[in-house]
Amino acid sequence: MIAIVDYGVGNLHSVQKAFERVEAQAAVTNNSKALQDAEALVLPGVGAFGDAMTNLRAANLVEPILLAVEEGKPLLGICLGMQLLFEESEELGCYQGLGLLSGRVCRFEQGLKVPHVGWNQIHICRPCPLLTGVADGSFAYFVHSYYVDPAEVEIVAATTDYGPGFASVVARGQVFGTQLHPEKSQDVGLRILRNFASLAANPLPVMG
Repeated sequence: MIAIVDYGVGNLHSVQKAFERVEAQAAVTNNSKALQDAEALVLPGVGAFGDAMTNLRAANLVEPILLAVEEGKPLLGICLGMQLLFEESEELGCYQGLGLLSGRVCRFEQGLKVPHVGWNQIHICRPCPLLTGVADGSFAYFVHSYYVDPAEVEIVAATTDYGPGFASVVARGQVFGTQLHPEKSQDVGLRILRNFASLAANPLPVMG
């Protein structure tokens, strides 16, 4: 089973419905035991970074997420969920994230229309199991005012052109993130979720 982490934000059930469309079993939960028992975790989300981290801590969900990653379970962060994977964010202050990936979350530069909303291409930088079968230049749906600035270029699996450009898919080991919304990205998004479900059933070896 794939556990969709419920920490009081939106788009949880739309993500669940999208997994159902690719015939993957996924359940929305805020129960730490359910996260422990799941084969993989999804951290979705829309809203403010600081509020999201406050909610995760208040619900005692940070430790189960970190433990799942330590055990080698696949984790997928979607939109805000992807941003939470990083060390810190400058959204409405300075807030610490989960620290699973190195880098920070930044606001788009002045002069750009914010939030960035709509369909944009993803340019694949390197092979990534999450993007198997996804064509370079495919269009996906975005809605966000902040973007991640990874400290390690090698974790960037795909980029998208908007302003200076930004990392739209990241991956390191079993930790994956998409700034795009796969649940709203039609066939491309469903392919990404199908690939993640496959990883949940057949996780990659844990690197020492």
